[in-house]
Amino acid sequence: MALLIFGTLAVASMLVMYALEERSHWFVLGFAAASAAAALYGLLIEAWPFAGIEAVWSAVALRRWWRRTRAANDHLLVRRRESAVGTEL
Repeated sequence: MALLIFGTLAVASMLVMYALEERSHWFVLGFAAASAAAALYGLLIEAWPFAGIEAVWSAVALRRWWRRTRAANDHLLVRRRESAVGTEL
């Protein structure tokens, strides 16, 4: 019964995180973690194709999170440089 609850929570949290992805890059990371939990659930119930697909989703989401985080940091760095140049005048 505990395994069923774990799987249900993993997949439900995937759905919630996916729906909220546009709000913050942290939800993308949450989706990656939820996908990893769903992959673990798939391994535990010996549903190998499900586990494999969820592991791939987790890797894809981690890459998306990394790229979005890096892009946001690059954007902040450019804004800081622009404001620093403006104060030198």
